[in-house]
Amino acid sequence: MKRDYSVKFLIMMFMMFEVGAGKLHRVGDKQGWNPNVNYSEWCSHEQFYVGDWLLFNFDKHYFNVLEVNKTSYETCNDQNFIHNITRGGRDVFELTEARPYYFLSGGGYCFHGMKVVVNVEIPQAPAPAPAKNDSPSIAGSYIVLLIVISMPVACVVLLF
Repeated sequence: MKRDYSVKFLIMMFMMFEVGAGKLHRVGDKQGWNPNVNYSEWCSHEQFYVGDWLLFNFDKHYFNVLEVNKTSYETCNDQNFIHNITRGGRDVFELTEARPYYFLSGGGYCFHGMKVVVNVEIPQAPAPAPAKNDSPSIAGSYIVLLIVISMPVACVVLLF
């Protein structure tokens, strides 16, 4: 019985923190990671931020995903790569820094368009909404108070 409540608690906590999770970008959209796809065009419709994830869908028997430096990217050199992302053909990569990331597929496939550069930015904080007046609303204060009180109570109820 206690285990059932623990699972519910974990699900509730996951849902609370999921809001801050990064976006998942499917590289190449429906076409995936394949030759003759215009990845520059795909990138032009995407915005990448620190904490976002890239999902590479491909046939691991033919293709791979390698993170490389800019020079290797420009020359399609798959030697001395930074990181081999290839695991199973549905591979994810977290964008942890604000910088350009360079990816390509080795075995000559880079020359058929299997390369992409992803420029990652730091997310901008939204501008604060202008205040309607100088005093906070009473209803808003009660809502915050209700949330602050109800969270610990909900945790205790779910754990016991």
